[in-house]
Amino acid sequence: MSIQENIAEIRARIDRAARSTGRTGADITLVGASKMNDAAACQEAIAAGIDVLGENRVQEMTEKLAQNAYDGAPLHFIGHLQRNKVKQVVGKVALIQSVGSVELLREIEKAAAKLALRQDILLEVNIGGEEAKSGFAPEALCEAAALARELPHVRVRGVMAIPPIEREPDGNVPYFRKLHALFVDINEKMYDNELEYISMGMSDDFESAIRCGSNMVRVGTAIFGARNYTK
Repeated sequence: MSIQENIAEIRARIDRAARSTGRTGADITLVGASKMNDAAACQEAIAAGIDVLGENRVQEMTEKLAQNAYDGAPLHFIGHLQRNKVKQVVGKVALIQSVGSVELLREIEKAAAKLALRQDILLEVNIGGEEAKSGFAPEALCEAAALARELPHVRVRGVMAIPPIEREPDGNVPYFRKLHALFVDINEKMYDNELEYISMGMSDDFESAIRCGSNMVRVGTAIFGARNYTK
């Protein structure tokens, strides 16, 4: 199937899942995770109506920006961001989804201040407590949100998580429900319900995530096909 056909099928699945929660597909932002796909593939996804493109790697993002790969759609950074590469991302993307440490928060604030802009971010939560993954511990999210709220060049728009790999259908539902509860908590207590995004769900589990309250899903393989990691 083509990228256009894949997006159409995913849109239909998103809409069905959203309707089970009293929403529609129009309430869900579809992020095309375009890692390891070229500029032509990105442009094909944009032509097919993708809401957002998301990149995981700074070098790849920089190369494709030079090729105008993202013209026509917002760009999000969705991968692990090292502090020494923050300057290459701040001001280049509409949203940094993967802000999971105080040190990274402060580095983004510093880079955004130098550019005299306010960088939109999501707070990443290590919802499964996995040592190999970045993100704030669930119990540390409130403190991180309070700090971020005081930074003049950072604007928190919501939360994001990548739960553990589960082989059972709906195996990530407990993690999705936990992240949704954390989102509601900080939104009510600290942000006057102005936070917009809860980014959870990928190719294998986005329908479960939507049923648990997600309104932003990051889909790569189901749109672009399997990635070739041997390149």
